[in-house]
Amino acid sequence: VQLVESGGGSVQAGGSPRLSCAASGYIYSNNCMGWFRQAPGKEREGVAAVYTFDGSSYFADSVKGRFTLSRDIVKNTLSLQMSSLKAEDTAVYYCAAGVATNFGYWGQGTQVTVS
Repeated sequence: VQLVESGGGSVQAGGSPRLSCAASGYIYSNNCMGWFRQAPGKEREGVAAVYTFDGSSYFADSVKGRFTLSRDIVKNTLSLQMSSLKAEDTAVYYCAAGVATNFGYWGQGTQVTVS
């Protein structure tokens, strides 16, 4: 499985950028896809994810109400629509995918810098 992220870059506080992730290769029917981020000097944290085994989704408390996910099953893409960005959202954002709830595949990451 390969994951390729796009989007990101430098945005102003309050902006609404969109990150996209395209997955290729073998996609298990029972899978998960999501976004993680790692800010300088901090550990990587989960931002948002969707799980096909029960149709549930997850959003970190810090992004609830500001970030949304959209998934295209046919195209195997997952997009993260961000809004009301804050300086603390600055991080490298990674797309991840896996089986069930185990994220075993990772993209190369895309930088989002909020100023």
